[in-house]
Amino acid sequence: MAGILENYFHLKKHGTDVKTEVMAGIVTFMTVAYIIVVNPAILEAAGIPFGPSMVATILSAVFGTLLMGVYAKKPIAIAPYMGENAFVAYTVVGVLGYSWQTALGAVFISGVLFTILTISGLRNKTIDAVPDNLKYSFAAGLGLFITFIGLVNAGVVSLGVEGAPLHVGALNTIPVALTLFGFLVISTLMIKKVKGSILIGIIITAILGFVTGVSQTPDRIVSMPPSIAPILFQLDIAGALTWGFFAVILTMFTMDLMDTMGTLVGVSLKAGYMDEQGRLDDMEKPFLADALATMFGALAGTTTTGAYIESATGIEEGGRTGLTAVVIAFLFTLGLFFYPVFSAIPPAATSPALIVVGLLMMGSIKKIDMEDLTEMIPAMAVIILMSFTYNLGVGLCAGFVLFPLLKLVSGKRSEVKPIAWALFVLCSMFFIFYPY
Repeated sequence: MAGILENYFHLKKHGTDVKTEVMAGIVTFMTVAYIIVVNPAILEAAGIPFGPSMVATILSAVFGTLLMGVYAKKPIAIAPYMGENAFVAYTVVGVLGYSWQTALGAVFISGVLFTILTISGLRNKTIDAVPDNLKYSFAAGLGLFITFIGLVNAGVVSLGVEGAPLHVGALNTIPVALTLFGFLVISTLMIKKVKGSILIGIIITAILGFVTGVSQTPDRIVSMPPSIAPILFQLDIAGALTWGFFAVILTMFTMDLMDTMGTLVGVSLKAGYMDEQGRLDDMEKPFLADALATMFGALAGTTTTGAYIESATGIEEGGRTGLTAVVIAFLFTLGLFFYPVFSAIPPAATSPALIVVGLLMMGSIKKIDMEDLTEMIPAMAVIILMSFTYNLGVGLCAGFVLFPLLKLVSGKRSEVKPIAWALFVLCSMFFIFYPY
């Protein structure tokens, strides 16, 4: 069996083995498992029932991640996006007053558009048109964003007051102290080059979390999943095909395009998939997996589904092939029945992994040309706005708007490729029509 897996996923070519890939898959799953309960909790505000939504979340993650592993052969998890789910729940439904069925119709339409763009090759050409410095900023910005997510989830950083929106968390509380302990454990193990350091750190911290009462042990281990029938195939495509819904579709489309582009470029840099010309090998397959997963998710009853930045944790652990994704998909499948256990893992156990991996990804910032302001300013805008707006799409779009503009005013218009101007138009429309 091991030999079959090695040959199918070309493990030796990537300098890895079955044990490493399995461990990487476990690590990534541990850092994304929160989506099993967090996504349905957010979508409940839109009127989507929690139980069926949880099943839709898991099924879309299984479908997309398995496709990413078997077809695209990349170590990347796919699941419903954070940010896009909140946009649907709190803006499209909560503020604009549309139904969740219509919102899912818009998600499906965006998935169809992505599929067409991918099959036509335009999404891959778009990646090739992105300047190297912006690509490096994607990785660095994702790193800062992942670290920021870890700090917020753990309570190390909390909401502040007017004039100081962020504040240091209560470092003298057990959950925060546990996070800091986990951070030190993972950092120490990585410095000593201990294989499996991230997974070891997560397990040790999770056990301490149960012992100290930070997280309650689940009252049951196995449970049959709820029925998905109330939300399955309930999307309203016709309702989304109206002029009034144009801004919503544009926003969803742009956010997904930017999120997926940033994530794939960032984790690909980390995994060493980018060649000397800054091109990503065989990227149309991950893009197609992402697009089809979005369509599947909408049909199942959940929001935009795509590549997860937390996949960087498994890549840091050594995952380099689709076998890592297959392991993640298998664990998500178990989540249908063991979700009480997975949902009990405290943020204090997974947040240290996000913080450490995010810090490591920020290393790509040293590759950015800081001497050329027409390169540096757009790149730094991407990095800063990704985290400060808590929205990958906003940060990436800022870079795509600033880059051609600064090249134009500096007399370097020839350095801007035609597709970059198309991205400029798309991102400008995003900022204009975004339902603030």
